[in-house]
Amino acid sequence: MTLPNQLTILRIILSPVFLYLFLSDDILFNIISVAIYIIAALSDWYDGWLARKFNYITSWGKFWDPLADKILTSAAFIGFAIVNLIPYWMVIIIVGRDILVTLLRVYADKKGFKFSTSFYAKWKTLLQMVFLYYLLIFFIAGKIPEVYQEYGKIISGLLDENLVYFVTLFITLVTLHTGILYIKRNWHIIKKLF
Repeated sequence: MTLPNQLTILRIILSPVFLYLFLSDDILFNIISVAIYIIAALSDWYDGWLARKFNYITSWGKFWDPLADKILTSAAFIGFAIVNLIPYWMVIIIVGRDILVTLLRVYADKKGFKFSTSFYAKWKTLLQMVFLYYLLIFFIAGKIPEVYQEYGKIISGLLDENLVYFVTLFITLVTLHTGILYIKRNWHIIKKLF
């Protein structure tokens, strides 16, 4: 098995580990969850770079790599819903759209069809990732007594309920919109698949 594929497996394994540590009552585990999320996200960039540079592209990797990315981001979104930072209904839309589109793309690829991905959809993914890092870092920082004592007002402002709600709503709408456009743009391929 190639190194990029091993990194993909690592990312899948790290996703539930991240979620478990993130939801723990132990602040040390919470801090470790941030490190694990960063390592998992960096492994995504690194395995993609390796695959392109050394032509390690495999059908296994084509299937599992995008799915591993969605598993990781879904774990973070679900974690934030569990701690009541973002609403469940938004998480269901975001996770549902991303998994549906990823599975459609992978299935199409397996059948020999290529789905086109727009710059808008890539921008949506970047927006999601930046937002997840933002929430993760400030949410965990707010749980560290020494940090909260020093920067509590700033952290509270950055995690203001209304601010987080409306940013999440914006990301949810963008995610849903890119999903609709994605299906519309590739409808001629989807009809051939089923």
